[in-house]
Amino acid sequence: MTAPSDLTTRLGLGGEARAIILNADDFGMCHAANEAITELLVAGHLDSSTVMLPCAWAPEALQFAAAHPDASVGVHLVLTSEWSRYRWRPLTGAGTSLVDRDGCFPTEVRTVEERASMEDVTAELAAQIDAALTAGVDVTHLDNHMGSVYGLYTGRDFLGPVFALASRHGLPFRLPRIADGVGIDTAMQPALDRATAAADAAGIVILDRLWTHPFELAGEGTDAEETYEQIRDGFVALLRAVPAGVTEIYLHPMVDGHELRAAVDYGAAKRGYERRLLSDPVIRETIEQEGLIRISWRALRSVQRNL
Repeated sequence: MTAPSDLTTRLGLGGEARAIILNADDFGMCHAANEAITELLVAGHLDSSTVMLPCAWAPEALQFAAAHPDASVGVHLVLTSEWSRYRWRPLTGAGTSLVDRDGCFPTEVRTVEERASMEDVTAELAAQIDAALTAGVDVTHLDNHMGSVYGLYTGRDFLGPVFALASRHGLPFRLPRIADGVGIDTAMQPALDRATAAADAAGIVILDRLWTHPFELAGEGTDAEETYEQIRDGFVALLRAVPAGVTEIYLHPMVDGHELRAAVDYGAAKRGYERRLLSDPVIRETIEQEGLIRISWRALRSVQRNL
């Protein structure tokens, strides 16, 4: 298995440190996301978040980020729009290879890999970063919605443009170095080795591991629907399993209410549970008991800019 990098040492934490980043994806997707994420950032229950610039509620998220420069807020690079009732479009317009017949980003990653031109992807991702910077956000990092730049389905990736943009702006990128079977299938390791070698050559700081827990609520809508306590127990087990190195654990906390349930096709309850999870004393106690060190992407950006 690929070994962790020396990133914790470069962060001044020591080679055996177990560092975690609790990151909230989908900032700006809707008001329900913004309400939960801003609440958790202000309370110190999150270490970072990333904004979806093409979404309707991105302006509210950007205003918060610009007004809270100490928060670690990055750009969630978007090439897909997965819900059936609530859709979003490229910042670069609808006359490109990035849209479906409705003029929106496609719902599936495979479609992006098969149809999107490298030129259009490059222009769109650059526009999303520029929009965050123009809004006054001190962007700390980049990551990617639904893994649409990784080449997960066809092997055709868009990491070249991402690395060029990350290098140009001095930003770390959410790419795991290790496929350990928890966050990433071990079969992906050869592809990860190639990608991480390219990131290292470009001086881009990346993670050791990228973890989350199941995206959907098990048994949703049935008598066997997963309870909050079951989700919490699973998350506690995940935290206890964190090894040495830097591991991002990403979640999607949102307020489970009418707006969210009108926007998403499934998983509203799970997003509400994740909001509750991040502020749960049991989770805070587990982090403390395990000696996990919480860091932010701002720290990784400092490492990259001090290379």
